[in-house]
Order: sequence, then C-alpha cells, then structure tokens
Amino acid sequence: MSVDATTRAPNRSASRTLVSSTIGSIIEWYDFTIYGTAAALIFNRLFFTDLSPAAGTLAAFGTFAAGFIARPLGGFVAGHYGDKLGRKATLVMTLTLMGGATTLIGLLPTYQQIGIAAPALLVLLRLVQGFAVGGEWGGAVLMAVEHAPDDRRGRYGAWPQTGVSAGLLLGTGAFSIVSMLPEQQLAAWGWRIPFLLSVVLAVVGLYIRFRISEPESFTEARPAKRPLVEVLRTHPREILIAVGVRFAEGGNYYVFTVFILTYITEHLGLPKQAGLTGVMLAAAINIVALPLWGALSDRIGRKPVFIAGAVFMALYAWPFFWLVDTRSPVLIAVALVIALAVPHAAVFAPIAAFYAGRLHAAAGHQPHPLVRREVLERGRPGGGRGAHRRCRDENGPGNPPEAPRRTGFLTGPTRG
Repeated sequence: MSVDATTRAPNRSASRTLVSSTIGSIIEWYDFTIYGTAAALIFNRLFFTDLSPAAGTLAAFGTFAAGFIARPLGGFVAGHYGDKLGRKATLVMTLTLMGGATTLIGLLPTYQQIGIAAPALLVLLRLVQGFAVGGEWGGAVLMAVEHAPDDRRGRYGAWPQTGVSAGLLLGTGAFSIVSMLPEQQLAAWGWRIPFLLSVVLAVVGLYIRFRISEPESFTEARPAKRPLVEVLRTHPREILIAVGVRFAEGGNYYVFTVFILTYITEHLGLPKQAGLTGVMLAAAINIVALPLWGALSDRIGRKPVFIAGAVFMALYAWPFFWLVDTRSPVLIAVALVIALAVPHAAVFAPIAAFYAGRLHAAAGHQPHPLVRREVLERGRPGGGRGAHRRCRDENGPGNPPEAPRRTGFLTGPTRG
C-alpha cells in the first residue's frame, strides 16, 4: 500500500477536526466576549444600580473576573476526563455548558426586578462560562495538534486560536449593532439579544462536534488511571512553564479588547462605536495573522516567535496608549490592529504546539506509526519532506508524539 493511500483518510479526518475545533472555539469565545463587552458598557447600570458609576463599573468587571477564577478548574476537569473518556465528550460538555449559561444570562432579571439575587445569579452564570471556556480552549487546540502532521503542528494549533478573534469579532459586532438602539431600549431589552443568540450557535456547534472522531493518538493509547495526578506528579516544571507562558498573552489581550472599551468611553469621553469598531477591525485582521505566525513557528521554532512577540508587546505599551489618547478613531483602530496582529498573535499562535512540544520533549517518545511506515515503504524517513521537517518540537527538530498512556491532560499525550 502506498503512503498516499494510508495517509489520505487521516488527512481528511484532520481537516474535519480542524474545522470543528475552530467553529466550536468561535462559538465559545463569542459567548465569552459578549459578557466582557456588556460588563464594560452596560452591566453597571443593570445589576449594580445602587453603586456610583465608578463603583458599578468596578463591580461589573469583578463579575467578569469571576470567569477567570473558574477557567483553571475547567481546564483541569476537562483535561482529566478528556484523557479518560475522550476529547469529543468533553468538548460537547463544554459547549453545552457555555451555550446554556450564556442564554440564561440573556434571560436574567435585573437588580431593579429581583434585587441582590440578580448580581448573585450573574456571578454564578459567569463562573459556569469560565469553567466551560477553560475546558474548551485546551480541548480544541489539543484535538487540532493531535490530528496535525508533525511539521504543521504550529499552523494547525493556530487555527482554533483564530476562533478567539472570530468570536471577538462576532461578539463585538453584535453589541455594536444593538448599541445603535436608543439608550432606554438598549437597557430594557437590546442588550439581551446577543446573549439569546447563543442558543442558536450552540446547536450548530453541537451538531458539528458530534461528527468528529477521536485522534489516533488517543484511541491507540491505554488510559491512565489518574491523568490529573500523573501529569502533576511527573511534569510539574512543564505545568509551571505553561502557566507562566499564558501570563504574557492573557492579561494583555483583555487590556486590548475589554478594558479599552471602558477607557475610551469613560476616560476619553468618546462614543461606544469608536472602541467597538477598532476592536472589530483588529479582530478581523488577527484572524489572518494567527495562522501566519503559527506557520512561521513551524519553520523557525516556537520560542523565537513567542519571545519576539512578548518583547514587542512590552515595548508597545507606551505607543499603544499614546495612539489611543489622541482620541482619533482612526489612530485608535491602528493601535488595536497593531496590538492584536503583531505581538498578541505572535505570542498566542504557537502556544498550543509549544505546550504539546514541552510535554512530549520532557517525556520522550518513539517515532509515530506513520513515520515508521514511511521508513519501511520508502526506505527513508519522512518521504519527500524529510524527517527533520516532520518532527518539530517547540525549539525546532524533535520527536513526533506517540504515547502508551493518555496522560496529555491539556497539552497532548505523554509517556507515563
């Protein structure tokens, strides 16, 4: 049997999984984004009416922050059961939780209607959102990387990342449209529309999720009895590195996409559309930039791309706010486009493959079955591409994944 015949079906499965992971990620991050936008623009007047405007804004952002408390827990739980029960089952669970919580927020009574129960329920639903998106991100990028050819793991891992920007684009666009309503109608019912649309998106996403298959690396591996315990026991250094890496991306991303909306409207006194339009444009360009940075990381390695993006992001802080403080909508948009498409995309795109590479390299692996098959059938590794192209880890050349145990947790299968 030729190599082309043996790899055609896996390639189709990889493409289908890549599309599913990206679309699911779009839906999850649409839900996550509309909450952040509402917290920045209107939740202080709906759920914290007894507070001053400044205190109400801080309280609204406090509920937004609650989601980040739940995100690590969602990642741990989804990673644990993803290794025991399968990636597909956990991704269906996270999408269902996110769609349900977001829809219920759209139906939630305000403080004037039910008093203190309104913000309490808002926080509870926000915690569910955070739990769901914590499991979604790790599961989506893991599915993409596990199905990827070994010399394209950066590119494949970057595609679900585009779902974050696409969700940001859709969510900000939805609020940009309803923000055109008169202020009274926006506060009465208009803000609910983006949240209620989530139920439609969730149904579409679930239909797609049910059609994907588990990766070969999962189905051929024997399950670990306690995946969470094993990965924390055997790879504590890699876990700490993974946590630290996200600090460079996560905090800055929400400055560029959520805090900036409040800064523009409350501090600079500009209309909502000045910020919303800039964020939408930046998100659209970031969708294109992310796969390009991911592809570059396949060629030169994850670390050089990531470090260059992190350094640029640190140096860009002052120019970013200088451009925003001009109060020019055009320059605000330029500042946001540069922020998302250059430093953020360079840091965010290779993260999925970087995580997988860290644990794979730390654990050590034997050659992947497809590579061994090519060696036997063609007499040389990697076919025309060469083994060095097929076997990249986060630093460049490395070993492709094959694990006798499912202990990959959030980042892929590792050796027990």
